[in-house]
Amino acid sequence: MVRGRKIEIVSFLLLQIVVAATAANVTYDHRALVIDGKRKILISGSIHYPRSTPEMWPDLIQKSKDGGLDVIETYVFWNGHEPHKNKYNFEGRYDLVKFVKLVAKAGLYVHLRIGPYACAEWNYGGFPVWLHFIPGIKFRTDNEPFKVYMAEMQRFTAKIVDLMKQERLYASQGGPIILSQVENEYGNVDSSYGAAGKIYMKWSASMALSLDTGVPWNMCQQGDAPDPIINTCNGFYCDQFTPNSNNKPKMWTENWSGWFLGFGDPTPYRPVEDLAFAVAIFYQRSGTFQNYYMLVLFQYHGGTNFERTSGGPLISTSYDYDAPIDEYGLVREPKWGHLRDLHKAIKLCEDALLATDPTVTSLGSNLVASEYKTSSGSCAAFLANIGTESDATVTFNGNSYHLPAWSISILPDCKNVAFNTAKINAATESTTFARQALKPNADSSEELGSQWSYIKEPIGISKADAFVKPGLLEQINTTADESDYLWYSLRMDIKGDETFLDEGSKAVLHVQSIGQVVYAFINGKLAGSGNGKQKISLDIPINLVTGKNTIDLLSVTVGLANYGAFFDLIGAGITGPVTLKSAKSGSSIDLSSQQWTYQVGLKGEDTDLGSGDSSEWVSKSPLPTMQPLIWYKTTFDAPSGSDPVAIDFTGTGKGIAWVNGQSIGRYHVPRSWIKPSGNTLVLLEEMGGDPTKISFATKQTGSGLCLTVSQSHPAPVDSWASDSKILNRTSPVLSLKCPVSTHVITSINFASFGTPTGTCGSFSHGRCNSPRSLSIVRKACVGSRSCKVEVSTRVFGDPCRSLAKSLAVEASCS
Repeated sequence: MVRGRKIEIVSFLLLQIVVAATAANVTYDHRALVIDGKRKILISGSIHYPRSTPEMWPDLIQKSKDGGLDVIETYVFWNGHEPHKNKYNFEGRYDLVKFVKLVAKAGLYVHLRIGPYACAEWNYGGFPVWLHFIPGIKFRTDNEPFKVYMAEMQRFTAKIVDLMKQERLYASQGGPIILSQVENEYGNVDSSYGAAGKIYMKWSASMALSLDTGVPWNMCQQGDAPDPIINTCNGFYCDQFTPNSNNKPKMWTENWSGWFLGFGDPTPYRPVEDLAFAVAIFYQRSGTFQNYYMLVLFQYHGGTNFERTSGGPLISTSYDYDAPIDEYGLVREPKWGHLRDLHKAIKLCEDALLATDPTVTSLGSNLVASEYKTSSGSCAAFLANIGTESDATVTFNGNSYHLPAWSISILPDCKNVAFNTAKINAATESTTFARQALKPNADSSEELGSQWSYIKEPIGISKADAFVKPGLLEQINTTADESDYLWYSLRMDIKGDETFLDEGSKAVLHVQSIGQVVYAFINGKLAGSGNGKQKISLDIPINLVTGKNTIDLLSVTVGLANYGAFFDLIGAGITGPVTLKSAKSGSSIDLSSQQWTYQVGLKGEDTDLGSGDSSEWVSKSPLPTMQPLIWYKTTFDAPSGSDPVAIDFTGTGKGIAWVNGQSIGRYHVPRSWIKPSGNTLVLLEEMGGDPTKISFATKQTGSGLCLTVSQSHPAPVDSWASDSKILNRTSPVLSLKCPVSTHVITSINFASFGTPTGTCGSFSHGRCNSPRSLSIVRKACVGSRSCKVEVSTRVFGDPCRSLAKSLAVEASCS
């Protein structure tokens, strides 16, 4: 205990020393941010600290630095830091100070996007829901005479700025924060707020400047941001963006490396060739700061929406974003490696890019050259083929260059190509999920079921704080988002002669909701369900009985709206109408205005079943499965190894999961939350499922490596020196490296120099192939963790003199 405490104190002191650096003067001019009098090309990536764990932060930051980043960007999440008014949380995943200090320790800068509106596909856009209930409040506008929101926004923004100042984290104090952001994408919606919106925007800028951080502030997507606030661009492409002043630099705060995932939607994917093109053309057209959003500026690492933090509605727990570093913290190849090489190529051009404006020359239709040339002799050029259909060969400064469609070549010396956005030199690395049984020693389904215990959640009203109101209540105003769940319950007396009991036909219950999930129970039995983002319309055939009948409707939110004008007023829940109709006679009654009984949340939430500590758990066989609203609990040992852990919920429907009391949302379970043995897993299954079918899935960087390099590929960017002169090698090179440090290349499964076809896993020889291909690559690579093979006829001979040739290799590591 003493030894661990000593290590903790030493680590804290090291972080304190890191930020006790010399104060820096951060300004800007029309070309770039200026740090201590020197313009900077800055490459940034987003890591949202609550979407990963403190144990993951150092590795994520280091991988970002290794990928060529200079800056880490993050939002600040108001509802995470102040879940209840004046009750703050800066611990665990919300330890913002620790996160910023770790970035500083790695030698990187920080862009702190305070907002405090975040969007970010985060619940309620990052606003705490208690704001909604302050009398007179109107979000993100000037609402005389109240100005309640503005007062709350200023209070929280000042709280964050003061915290950063106390820890001396602004660059003006020797810290890493070189840029702060107020508001977020307000220009996309401000017209909806009219003149009051413009007043609010200008007030926000003035308020931020009054906090005296000593570093510049920016507003993204705000074309009329007042001086000296820098207006910046968000989007898939920002090369056409122009700042609103000739005195401001061209900055890109969100470059979307992919997109977020909605429940039921296809997994988003953005090809790295397109992402690299977007970055290169931005710098070609005088940009000097860009951030990958979830590279994440916009994501370098996306992460996970733990607990109930996902916005939406119906945005998934995974916030992977197809980012260069995936949800689990693993490098995604070839995206990470290709962008790393791009960043190196751009940095080789830095002196020329920052010293002058470009000379732009047309090289043909959709073909453009931008040349940066200084009086001191520095020169850098970008050659762009912005056509999407055809490759082109261009002549520039007397030399010939091949440009694939939709690609840019970067020439740090205005002569030799260091990088082309469409020609990848980074190997594809396979990643796989290895399944492991949750209960490896169970020999039968019966024995497996006996290792689970359960508690049935009562259907309908079961809590003493239930209340009765006439009519149908909107959900958020009723629950204050303290729970996803709201019960609407109605008791009816049906007489024996009523039309709803017609022999041979069923009554039809019609339910309309504004989102996001509805379950309908009739006399304790599930009769139907539905889901939708903003509208659910259900017509459910039901059986009623003579006498008393109970209609219990369970409405469930799956993330509150996070974007759009007045998004804070978007409601949820069953707002009606709710009607009962005779299928035979067609007559109906409207139940909407009846006296409904309401219950906020589930009984199991009130008794904290997610912790697993209740004495009410039942361990009796058989285990009830395929039934709605059941809590399940079991224990498990940590999966072997150190690979990231997920849970494969095959066999289950919809619900929530907890590991050792931590709400994981779904799937990703950080290793730091798991003990070697004796872990507790709790599930709330809403729809009906079989938890015995659940298994672990550890995400492993696979053993396979694949890469194709052509003779027209540039030489590796690492063959360039910082003075932009080629060293040693001018031929392209195929490089392989096992991602696991203890692995070596054990086999070459395919190698062909010539005209190979296919992709990873399905390569085949083309019309010509050097017979020496396999033996040469095996000799160079097998037995080593990494290898390099020159792609040239000098090495392989020339099997087809009249054709352009490539080297394709598929290797295995272990």
